[in-house]
Amino acid sequence: MQSTLRQPRVALGWIVFLLIAVVGLFYVKWFPYYNRAFVAASQHSIGKSILMGTSANAPAASWQAAIDYALAYGKAIWQAMVLGLLLGSAVQALIPPQWVARALGRTDFSSVVKGGLMSLPGMMCTCCAAPVVAGLRAREAAPGAAVAFWLGNTALNPATLIFMGFVLGWQWMGLRLALGIVMVFGLGYVVNRMVTPKEAQASQAAVAELISTDDPGTAFTRWVKILGQMTLRLVPEYIALVLILGAARAWLFPHIGPDIDNSLLWIIALSIAGTLFVIPTAGEVPIIQAMLSFGMAAGPAGALLMTLPLVSVPSLAMLWRSFPRRVLTVVALAVALCGVVSGLLAVALGF
Repeated sequence: MQSTLRQPRVALGWIVFLLIAVVGLFYVKWFPYYNRAFVAASQHSIGKSILMGTSANAPAASWQAAIDYALAYGKAIWQAMVLGLLLGSAVQALIPPQWVARALGRTDFSSVVKGGLMSLPGMMCTCCAAPVVAGLRAREAAPGAAVAFWLGNTALNPATLIFMGFVLGWQWMGLRLALGIVMVFGLGYVVNRMVTPKEAQASQAAVAELISTDDPGTAFTRWVKILGQMTLRLVPEYIALVLILGAARAWLFPHIGPDIDNSLLWIIALSIAGTLFVIPTAGEVPIIQAMLSFGMAAGPAGALLMTLPLVSVPSLAMLWRSFPRRVLTVVALAVALCGVVSGLLAVALGF
């Protein structure tokens, strides 16, 4: 009798989760980006740089600069953030834990591939994807699979790749795609290899406990509870860090002009700045377009191509409790290093 009641409740949880995912992504991502692709193709632009607007200088560090950036950034991402919180909490409450463990729980390359492929429809920015990643990790998805899902949302975003081709040039899109594949699947594999036998054993025990205590009858109550907890835990620190970075734009990104050349020093500096800073989905496209128009060289632009979207201080902070510290350290360092490689390749290929 209990099994007979359980199946419809599990099915209902799946239906609600899929409805939120499909309807939410269509409204927030798929339909708007479909329309924006035509704008990119016809105008070779998708808007002004959120970093500095039409100026070659970021505004001086101040409360006003912090608030202005936070408002502009919030306007661009708030719908996606709400969707990310809904999906991140729904993963923990509405989907049976054994499904996540079966699909993404193994510490092999297959789970990394699945995580990376599952990310493609999402097209979230690094911070909006973070709640979903946190939800997957709470359900004991393997670290490498979760990292592949996290980075895949940004590095392999199909819409951003299309915008990039029309706005910056298809050579930039090719560079992003090639390095994105390496980062998503290669770094995911490396992170899974970092899992210790003790951590793997603890994860298996946690999955067994989740399965034994899972009650589909309380799924929607748990969903509301988890949603509230995630919102209170993640959003305040997220807003605070966005404000700080908005004020720090003048320090992270100095005057943009021909003096920012292809020297290794500038490539490294912009790689570090891009790794730390936070932007909305596809925000790197108008930022790089504006910087190139001001005379910045291709090397630093290539560095920002791979670092601006992939991670940021806020997204790393949002996932600080979801991964071992060494994993997030490796991810951040790998992104910065990838930025350096991207910059050097842009120079070598004559972009």
